Amino acid sequence: MTDDLAADAAHPASSSPRPRRAVLLSVFAGLAVFAYVFDQLTKLWVTSTMVEGERIPVLPPLLHWYYIRNSGAAFSIGEKVTWVFTIIMVVVAAAILFQLRKLGSAWWALALGLLFGGALGNLTDRLFRDPSFGMGHVVDFIQLPNFAIFNIADSAVVSSVVIICLLTLRGIALDGSHHSVEKRNGTGDV
Repeated sequence: MTDDLAADAAHPASSSPRPRRAVLLSVFAGLAVFAYVFDQLTKLWVTSTMVEGERIPVLPPLLHWYYIRNSGAAFSIGEKVTWVFTIIMVVVAAAILFQLRKLGSAWWALALGLLFGGALGNLTDRLFRDPSFGMGHVVDFIQLPNFAIFNIADSAVVSSVVIICLLTLRGIALDGSHHSVEKRNGTGDV
């Protein structure tokens, strides 16, 4: 036992990465599950309590529930090529899982968890809702003035993109290391 303590004291980094990595992966998984489940439960609530096209004022004039089935992307762009969005979501989900091996930052775990959960939430709609497998409509229901109608999955994806942009601007890499402009371009010039 004393030898184990001495080894830990001599190499403190050897014991800390595994628990830290486990915590980061837990943060990722927890947020992904939360975003996915919250998205799917709200969509279930909307589809079981509202009819398509119904609008319910929540905080007028700022917030309404307005149930629509979106066959395209934001602002219903690409309605005729829904399968493209399905493929994009599968690729995004796979890329996130691939990048997890580099995960070393709690903020990146948060961002990737939200992105993964949101992508899976809308992918589930595309795969399993009418009109057919892989081309299903996404349930959207949150309406703000002069803005697209969206859902919880969309909110998770947009939130993750904002976090990723801030991390990138601050020079925080996926592994948690910090990179400044000076380090990136090899000079002291900015």
